[in-house]
Amino acid sequence: MSTHHSDTAPRSRGSPLAGTGTSAVPPGWPLTDRPLTVALLGWARLSFQAREGSGYNLSASELAAGLALSGHRVHYLASGMRYTPGIAGGPGVGRPAIRRLEQWRGVTCHELVNSPNLAPAFSNFRNIRREFADPSTTALVLHWLDRIGAEIVHIHSLEGYALDLIRAVRASPRPDGAPGGRPVVVTPHNYWFVCPQVDLLHEEREVCLDYDGGRRCTGCLRPWPAHRQKLARAAKQTAHAILGSYIASVAQSVAVGVPRHLKHRLVERLARRHTAARPDGADATIDPELARGFDPGPPGHDGTLHHDVGPDPAPGAEPPPLGAAPLDANERFLASDRHLVVLDESPYGRRRHAGVAALNHASLVTPPSEFLARVHERMGVSPARIRVVRLGQPHFDQIHRRARRSPYYAERPWDADTATRPLRLAFLGTTRNNKGLDVLIRAVPLLERDVRQRCQFLVRASGWDWPFRRRVARFPEVQFAGGYDLLQLVSAAGEYDVGVLPHIWFENSPLVMLEHFHAGKFVVASRLGGPVEWIVPGRNGLLFPAGDSAALARCITRLVRGEVRLPSPAEIHRATPFLQSYPGHVREVEDIYRSLLDAHASAPGHTEAPATARQAAAVSGAHVAEASPAVVRFPERPAPAGR
Repeated sequence: MSTHHSDTAPRSRGSPLAGTGTSAVPPGWPLTDRPLTVALLGWARLSFQAREGSGYNLSASELAAGLALSGHRVHYLASGMRYTPGIAGGPGVGRPAIRRLEQWRGVTCHELVNSPNLAPAFSNFRNIRREFADPSTTALVLHWLDRIGAEIVHIHSLEGYALDLIRAVRASPRPDGAPGGRPVVVTPHNYWFVCPQVDLLHEEREVCLDYDGGRRCTGCLRPWPAHRQKLARAAKQTAHAILGSYIASVAQSVAVGVPRHLKHRLVERLARRHTAARPDGADATIDPELARGFDPGPPGHDGTLHHDVGPDPAPGAEPPPLGAAPLDANERFLASDRHLVVLDESPYGRRRHAGVAALNHASLVTPPSEFLARVHERMGVSPARIRVVRLGQPHFDQIHRRARRSPYYAERPWDADTATRPLRLAFLGTTRNNKGLDVLIRAVPLLERDVRQRCQFLVRASGWDWPFRRRVARFPEVQFAGGYDLLQLVSAAGEYDVGVLPHIWFENSPLVMLEHFHAGKFVVASRLGGPVEWIVPGRNGLLFPAGDSAALARCITRLVRGEVRLPSPAEIHRATPFLQSYPGHVREVEDIYRSLLDAHASAPGHTEAPATARQAAAVSGAHVAEASPAVVRFPERPAPAGR
């Protein structure tokens, strides 16, 4: 990367702080003297960062902002979220079009409205036939790339687009007329290209180890039909644009709230049928220790409390139990050949072929974890096109610096023999099934009393958490603190000693795990997906079979009883591989851009990799052995010893 440094030079483009309006480059930030025009593609609004698209959009937005800060011309296109009514108020939605949305931290943001493919992926699950190819919107995107003069395209998500886009962009001419076409980098943050459910979860409850050639995908998700969703979005978004957010929200509340209220009344009546009502009509049992006052009771009291938490829920109101995965699920998944079986009569099976073919047309695929890389390679993506690129974030660096500046950096945070306070364990994330909060909630009652009372559980989870709270209301050791933002997260390191990551899907490179490690925290995680690459059991964490609450309880017991001693933050940092800084991440991506541009320009021609998983498997056993002339080979990072 060709750069020069400036400690004071202000610039009119770019801002390190969202919404501040400042344009100064931080001292020491590397500025390029060879600016590129880069186009990033996704589905979420970039300026919303983690509020829309969660970790994927936070990663994409900070990379875009970092590139703009370095002096590159960065453009962003979102698709699949915005819809407008048809002409003259007729049925349906308007025609696809690309329009400018905003300027955010030096990035020029656009959106593709009225896309035939909805985003996020859940919304489009019953519309996947439109994902194979869509010449009209693909032509729109190509025209937009020509208009902004994009030299390289970086796709962070193709949700809301069609799979033929990658091949079309690769075949499009570069602005400088160099041969080889536009390079395309794809950073998959999940499994969308080979799984329209995104997480390789069946019905969002258990790992899908065999999709049965596509037959098992049918009915996995049940969203509204695509046309109904598009009309609903067009109506809602138009109302907000014309009436303003306040009036439109009130109207929507009335339209939605009345039938919802009637539904809740019906559910409430059904719930009462399953609850033995007291003579006075109260809904819940009175505190059985009401008359005890200050008396703590016998020494063997289990330490639980009984609250008035309302009636028992009606059947189906509680979150469904999540499926467990074997301890060696990673190895089983990668060793299986069921992923290469595709039934041509199944649109979901053919879509997996199309997703693999699309990635084989990319110049480079840059997953953030080795496991995600190996999954796509096993599905048929050429290994020559894959390079693992670890994630870096500004708040990672802030958390990391906070840990190193602490006077307790070299001190162990908790010791079972000398502790005068509980061991503090934290779950950070959401209430979505894939994050596995249910696994932790089921583990708490399995702890022996002496172990549980030496713990304090902090749950910071965005989303509807009442079903979880009511199930552990009798345990005063469990605290729910609602959602959180990045500002809270930086200071949250003082609130806990151990991070708990009980996910039930093949996690890629979870930001929350990296946040724990940058903070110097020990992590107890499911042995599933990418986290296995980072966790060295006993040195920086423990692993347990995903979905197994009893196994999680045993891990917590080992910590509380001192069978596994917590390392200091300094020891955690030394034991944790692959931690990447934010400027290091931006520089690595920029170096990849330049290498690809130079390689494509010097290549005599472009030869595509095999287009399908079946073809890929037929070449040299299971993988493609040779790279095309336009593919750049990058050295692999070594795996940690003993893994």
